[in-house]
Amino acid sequence: MGAQELSTLLWRERELLELLMFKLDEEQLLLTAGKSRWLPFATREVEQVLERLRQSGLERAIEVSSLAAEWGTGDDATLRAIIAAAPTDAWRDNFTAHLKALTELTAQIADLRDSNVQFLRAATRATQETLANMSLDGATYDSRGGTESAPPPAQLFDGRM
Repeated sequence: MGAQELSTLLWRERELLELLMFKLDEEQLLLTAGKSRWLPFATREVEQVLERLRQSGLERAIEVSSLAAEWGTGDDATLRAIIAAAPTDAWRDNFTAHLKALTELTAQIADLRDSNVQFLRAATRATQETLANMSLDGATYDSRGGTESAPPPAQLFDGRM
């Protein structure tokens, strides 16, 4: 285990974050197009990518811990601590580039997530307003194709007695 393995894991994590951005973009396109029918599928795909990211994060934590021991930093070292302890400029530059890319991807994902939440809130609000304005008085068609009001509700007692 070592720096090369950690770098490889960070590349995989960056690819997963890009895939997550794509899935969130896809979700946003469905929301803006009003295709709510497909949202459960898109949401399931987002959840699958998030699960893969959690697994990748665990692998990265193990690898960082291993590399931290090798480079003489604490067991709970962060990527910044790994960068500070890097024995060569090449590794320092490599991990700095990973950190920068991961930070940018995370910020972009947060923006997409916030935007999608706003779209979902707007869709929910529109649905609630539509349901609130629906008329529940049922009209039926007569023999000429016109509408007539529904018959009065059934009564158990005849009030004329």
